[in-house]
Amino acid sequence: MRVFGMNYDTGFTSGGSTTHEPFDPEVVRRDLRVIREELHCDAVRISGGVQDRLELAAGLAAEAGLEVWYCPFTNGLDRAGLRAFLLDGAERAEKLRASGAAVVYLTGSEISLFTDGFVPGGRPDFTDLAALRAAIPAAQAAVRAFFAELVPEVRARFGGPVGYASVPLEAVDWAPFDIVASDAGYRDAANDLRVPETHGKPYAATEFGCCTFRGAGAVASAVEPVTYGPDGRAVALTSGLDRDEEGQARYLLDMLRDLEAAGVEAVFVYTFANRHLPTTGDPALDFDLAARGIVRVLPDGSWTPKAAFHALAGYGAERAAK
Repeated sequence: MRVFGMNYDTGFTSGGSTTHEPFDPEVVRRDLRVIREELHCDAVRISGGVQDRLELAAGLAAEAGLEVWYCPFTNGLDRAGLRAFLLDGAERAEKLRASGAAVVYLTGSEISLFTDGFVPGGRPDFTDLAALRAAIPAAQAAVRAFFAELVPEVRARFGGPVGYASVPLEAVDWAPFDIVASDAGYRDAANDLRVPETHGKPYAATEFGCCTFRGAGAVASAVEPVTYGPDGRAVALTSGLDRDEEGQARYLLDMLRDLEAAGVEAVFVYTFANRHLPTTGDPALDFDLAARGIVRVLPDGSWTPKAAFHALAGYGAERAAK
């Protein structure tokens, strides 16, 4: 395994806000140094839906000595808006690469789920599984057509390796890409870890993680047990959850070892911090239980390491020593 990486969220846009508020460049700089120096990561996947934040964080990651996987992760755009965003991102990523940084460009993430126009009728309705299944073939065709046009345009702007952070239902045609990548690096009690056919190309598990409540590892791919308000802020937590940081740590280490044994090129733990899911003084609203972050975000926005942080730091140090 060439790359041991971490996801870093610069802000997924939703409800007029983002999942990283406030966005303080000095805090970001410190976080990225921690990822490099304390977790001993080789790389970081910089994701989010605000282009200036992506560019700034990518530069700070390179400054910290990390390989940068520059990954726009947008929400609510139409296909034309997504194309424009991705091409802009490719130009910004190329400027960083031309400065001497190691950069991989991911042409978006899970676009069929968060972009208008890939699923017939707009965007998928996850409450209507029959309709969702019926829409999958059309969505797959739309994704393939989109990338057939987009990737050559990206390559005209970016000279490094190109990939895409996919989900399995998209059935991406990987022929135009250098790297096969998936956000589906999850395993629960009902399935086994499977690395997809890569046709000789390197494979990256661009996202895998586990929430912090007891039993989360058995439902790792499920939606977090939290309800959001119209502004995108967490407002309610499923009752009866118990904290289990050690369970989260075990899950991550088991996944890392399994992915490494499978011969993958790169892995990215999800995630460093879920800033939109802070701990609170009210146990019934301790949103960190629903977070996959390896640090616990405090009410004032600072963070403290969880058991998973320490476990991953040990893994990274052991790996770096080999």
